[in-house]
Amino acid sequence: MTTLTAFVFPGQGSQAPQMLADYYQQSSIFKDTFVEASDALGFDLWDLIVNGDQETLSLTANTQPVLLASSVAIYRVYESMCGLKPALMSGHSLGEFSALTAAGSIALADAVRLVRRRGELMQAAVPAGVGAMGAVIGLDDHVIVKTCQQVASDTGLVVEAVNFNAPGQVVIAGHKEGVAAAETALKDAGAKRVMPLPVSAPFHTSLMEVAAQALGESLAAIEIRSPDVGVVHNVSAETEDEPAVIRELLVKQLYSPVRWTQCVQSMATKGVQCLVECGPGKVLSGLGKRIDKNLACVSLNSYEALETYAVEVNA
Repeated sequence: MTTLTAFVFPGQGSQAPQMLADYYQQSSIFKDTFVEASDALGFDLWDLIVNGDQETLSLTANTQPVLLASSVAIYRVYESMCGLKPALMSGHSLGEFSALTAAGSIALADAVRLVRRRGELMQAAVPAGVGAMGAVIGLDDHVIVKTCQQVASDTGLVVEAVNFNAPGQVVIAGHKEGVAAAETALKDAGAKRVMPLPVSAPFHTSLMEVAAQALGESLAAIEIRSPDVGVVHNVSAETEDEPAVIRELLVKQLYSPVRWTQCVQSMATKGVQCLVECGPGKVLSGLGKRIDKNLACVSLNSYEALETYAVEVNA
């Protein structure tokens, strides 16, 4: 029996200087994808990986096109080695745009310009130092949501649960003082740890609605097609074929929680048995194992890993 697979695409945090050098050295398809993406932006994305430091690479407006180009390039190399399409795709936050690009819904040139714009809008929406994010470990989702709502009500500040990454791992975000107050309240409620995250804006909160409106204008200017492979969306944890609805979901995603736990559970319910992480790092592979211990998880974060996986698929 054929194993049903879903390809999943990482979001911000998976980037690192010098990443994926083996792909660049060994695959002309990978290299050509970066040339195509760089031409669309008017600057050399690969040079940013090779010569940029962690700080430059982690600027949101740089990270987003770099990660999208990386993930799509890996997927194209996979396609050249294996004729088998995955049953489903999904992506964490930014990764949803990578998934839609790999699935043929958005052209690569449009996608890299779009996510660079998305990064600029997200950064501009909240002045530096005003927002914050923190990871809450070891507390039930509903307790985190309720605590954030109570802190927001008490303080008049925005603080919301924004990334449901896995059972016992949720990210909160909002105004810096609101997040600090929530950290104290969450520890009192029984959280094992609350760790500040090194990000410069409160992503996926209601503070991003202004950015989302401007992103909607950019989305309206590009062609979106029905994907060749169903993409499970962060907002709904379901697939969508209608381009107008896909646009709407990508706008909502910017100020709505990333329901990653539900996305993975949705794919498992649809019969997926293996998650293949298509990008640098192993973040989503680790989360997948925590969400559903029955899922096999594979990371294609090196050319050797892809070669090994291709042999298995083609056997």
